Amino acid sequence: MESSQGIQMLRSAFPSLSSQSLIERIAQEGQWMEIPAETDILTVGAFIQVIPLVVKGNVKVFREDDQGNELLLYYIKPGESCAITLASLYQRGTSSIKATTIAETTLLAVPSSLAYELQRESPAWQAFVVQTFHVRFDELLHLLDLIAFTKLDQRLEHYLQSKADLLQTDTLQISHQEIADDLATSREVISRLLKQMAAAGLIETRRGSIRIVSSK
Repeated sequence: MESSQGIQMLRSAFPSLSSQSLIERIAQEGQWMEIPAETDILTVGAFIQVIPLVVKGNVKVFREDDQGNELLLYYIKPGESCAITLASLYQRGTSSIKATTIAETTLLAVPSSLAYELQRESPAWQAFVVQTFHVRFDELLHLLDLIAFTKLDQRLEHYLQSKADLLQTDTLQISHQEIADDLATSREVISRLLKQMAAAGLIETRRGSIRIVSSK
């Protein structure tokens, strides 16, 4: 990718990186990556080598236990990065999450050495990091509220609508098992709740896909 094109893409996706010199440095020293859908870009226990700045596509961030059970935490959308990865980097720790692309994704991988330098030297980068922490903290609080205070059928409706909004579609190509994994429950429970939603006219289901018809 040409330098000028990369700078323009980064400026467009990340207006919060208000410093032109910062954008130019990141674009020049970072590595542009085109990653296919359904590709793991970070695993639990891995050392943090880069900070991802997502320009196009989406990345799913989730927790995974020793038995392979998962819990969706949040999505990294264009113009965003991963707060947990940033925190692990600056604490000199390893990754506590797994991250997987859910669509073809373009990102700029900022080397960890550069991220350390920018945290010391660049007020614009520092502000971006704080903003990233703030946004993700709010999202995790919302997730905690959903788990603690919301019934699973309501969590399922919120999950489907949020993913449809993220992908800008009303038809999700998704299996019952994938939904169950993201919501940390069983496929049987999800199948039963989806049947109830279909009977209520909220969704239409076909093999491997769900179309959102309306919301309550």
